[in-house]
Amino acid sequence: MQLTKTEEEVMNHLWKLEKAFMKDLLDAYPEPKPATTTLATLLKRMTDKGFIAYNLYGNAREYFPLVKKKDYFSKHVNGLIKNFFNDSASQFASFFTKETDLTKEELEALKAIIDNEIKNK
Repeated sequence: MQLTKTEEEVMNHLWKLEKAFMKDLLDAYPEPKPATTTLATLLKRMTDKGFIAYNLYGNAREYFPLVKKKDYFSKHVNGLIKNFFNDSASQFASFFTKETDLTKEELEALKAIIDNEIKNK
């Protein structure tokens, strides 16, 4: 299951805060902040999808993520590679390095990361 863009925005705040009441989430948003009812709807949908859960303290709910940010984005990147690059990491890497405005230093840093991973295999 996947999150919508607005749900991902809520999730990013929740990953950053680790756990939060609705007020904490609203405070994390820049102006204009979403309506409380909008945020409540998003939180319910995300709970129903199994991405977040909450602890109940009286009438207040303290929300926390059930999915790690790294796991969520790893699944998305792997899906992107599978669906748009014929399941080829090489095609993805070629596209990524040619079609983004990476500096020489950034490309060298990527190369160092790849070289390190090759050493560890």
